[in-house]
Amino acid sequence: QVQLVESGGGLVQAGGSLRLSCAASGRTVSSYAMGWFRQAPGKEREFVAATGRSIAYTLYADSVKGRFTISKDNAKNTVYLQMNSLKPEDTAIYYCAARSNFWSSRRSDEYDYWGRGTQVAVSS
Repeated sequence: QVQLVESGGGLVQAGGSLRLSCAASGRTVSSYAMGWFRQAPGKEREFVAATGRSIAYTLYADSVKGRFTISKDNAKNTVYLQMNSLKPEDTAIYYCAARSNFWSSRRSDEYDYWGRGTQVAVSS
């Protein structure tokens, strides 16, 4: 079993950048496919980005492709989400999730473990 803790959220102006971190404990992130999801007020949780056990296999939502980058540091047991060119519509709580599978997935119901989230707010 793995425990996940997100950090790095905050308030930023449109066009700015943030890097979210997801620190894992209990087991190493190399054992899991990892994903980032987000949930804005009044909306359903949506997929943002994911990587398989190998960082070579990544997926992105169309809305963030070219602006966000997911990465994994096995030595630090941490997964990152670099967010550039932020827009007000990126405002949400961002969640990190782990999937006991080699492959990444866009489906939240295919992830086994979740963090509590970190708030990102982008002002216009």
